[in-house]
Amino acid sequence: MNKEANRLLVVDDEEVALTNLVYVLKKEGYSVTGCMSGPDAVRLLEKHDYDLVITDLKMEKVDGMGVLGRAKELHPDTEVLMITGYATVDSAIEAMKAGAFHYIAKPYKLDEVRKVVHEALEKTGLKKENKKLREHLKVFYGETRLVTNNPQMLKLLRTAEQVAQTDSNVVLCGESGTGKELVARLIHSVSPRKNGQLLSINCGAFSEELLTNELFGHEKGAFTGATAMKKGLIEMADGGTLFLDEVTEMSLTMQVKLLRALQEKEILRVGSTTPVKVDVRFISATNRNLQEEVQAGHFRHDLYFRINVVSLTLPPLVDRKDDIPLLVSHFLKKYATLTGKQVESVSQEVLDILMRYDFPGNIRELENIIERGVALTDRPVIEASHLPDDLRGMALKTFRRKDSGEIPTLDEQEQAYILWVLQETAGNKTLAAKMLGIDRVSLWRKLKKYGLEADEA
Repeated sequence: MNKEANRLLVVDDEEVALTNLVYVLKKEGYSVTGCMSGPDAVRLLEKHDYDLVITDLKMEKVDGMGVLGRAKELHPDTEVLMITGYATVDSAIEAMKAGAFHYIAKPYKLDEVRKVVHEALEKTGLKKENKKLREHLKVFYGETRLVTNNPQMLKLLRTAEQVAQTDSNVVLCGESGTGKELVARLIHSVSPRKNGQLLSINCGAFSEELLTNELFGHEKGAFTGATAMKKGLIEMADGGTLFLDEVTEMSLTMQVKLLRALQEKEILRVGSTTPVKVDVRFISATNRNLQEEVQAGHFRHDLYFRINVVSLTLPPLVDRKDDIPLLVSHFLKKYATLTGKQVESVSQEVLDILMRYDFPGNIRELENIIERGVALTDRPVIEASHLPDDLRGMALKTFRRKDSGEIPTLDEQEQAYILWVLQETAGNKTLAAKMLGIDRVSLWRKLKKYGLEADEA
């Protein structure tokens, strides 16, 4: 906790008590303002934001309960600590019900005040962190969230929001797992079409015949088994948005059909000769280089210009590693909630490994890793032992001195390796010695050599 960054307001109409408490808290390193009346406290609260208010309960004009109420009204995240010489159960309960963090009776012990102040400021700090996290959460359809604090991604999202106000077709480029569908949902959710449907289809998941049926629909009797008319996704998305994932997987014949729908703003159901007018915005996505696909003859030049009015390229996770802690926190909360488990964090070792990993599967891979960790752990923390084998191995291949980042000596490497094996065996020295290929006495000597715990287990 950075104490200097914490702003405290102390309110007490007894000058000696106020002076002493302000002195003690300033000596602790906090930034402290003192005042001797409730009205003065309210005026300060109207001008400034404080992390913690410490107020006497019994004061003239505006008492501690009045200060508490005004503080919560102006700054809901500010904690309030009530101090009084009139300690009664009723007043304590009333203050706590009104939102006070704690209640301390005079004469109080300074150690008790220091402890409660520290706890209150920890809670305020947690609220600030959660608020900051929420500010970086872009909420889309239902519970889907896109989380980022990366400047490159934030710039892309601002551009996406600007593009959303137009009716231009958009192509989203980027590796698999980078969040292209989430960006498509963002564009739809802030566009004038947000009250219409957002439908999506993976163009690589269907044969040409099935994709034609899914996109354009069919008339009754159009083919064997067509017992009723069926609208296609383009028609169903009328007034809304259609997301075409992996659009480059379409055959050239299918591309011709899609081009006509874009040019004429109408479709023909399979088995019909009557065109149906449609008003749809198309957002396409691909993990390939679309221009190279055009040059290679795999994607039609005319369709390319129709769908690619605006192009946005999402960076891979390896290029936005500053988002990893934020994403880890988000996925921890998600899967802890889904499983009902109290998993709150990952160990520093796990975070270090994740920060060094290149994530070929991008955000989707990170999510799978955290989901696995939550499933395997029986503690509030995900440890390295809960990671996939290939990631756990990174802990061995990347030992470096923390102070300089230099490659360690052989002794340092051996020490780190022994500690890792002991962690893997939950401290079982007999099993650890077996894994290390040495006897138990040799392990004991090495532990003693490195000044590590060498008691019998």
